Amino acid sequence: MTLEEIHGQDTVVESADRMHSAGKALHELLVSAQRQECLTVGVYESAKVMNVDPDNVTFCILAADEFDEGDIALQIHFTLIQAFCCENDINIVRLNDTEKLAQILGYTDNSGEPKDLHCILITNPNEDAWKDPALEKLGLFCEESRNVNDWVPSITLPE
Repeated sequence: MTLEEIHGQDTVVESADRMHSAGKALHELLVSAQRQECLTVGVYESAKVMNVDPDNVTFCILAADEFDEGDIALQIHFTLIQAFCCENDINIVRLNDTEKLAQILGYTDNSGEPKDLHCILITNPNEDAWKDPALEKLGLFCEESRNVNDWVPSITLPE
């Protein structure tokens, strides 16, 4: 076994651990932000918040399932939101499981219109900077991802 092969195996394990840690932190952040009423849910609602008060947005989650990947309008929205977040130094991640997201947020109710979970913003509850360990972990995860040219990293939520 060559040194490159050994290093490659370490990188895969480290990447999996990093991804699991980020998924766990995202779960904690969503629960905490919902408890503090710091969530904006939905593409259009998020666009309104970003237009009115972008300095109040601390984190952005773009969520889509496999069948959403073919939705051209949604992909255009995602591109515009990503550009806005990058321009305003807002950390952003992609999530590929809206079903788990709905369970975490308690939107599993089958009655009525389904909730638009394609874009979720975490905002500051007040003028003071919100200090949350999970938010700090995710900020570091995003920074590390940008260092390897992964500008919008994908995260998998834990089971």
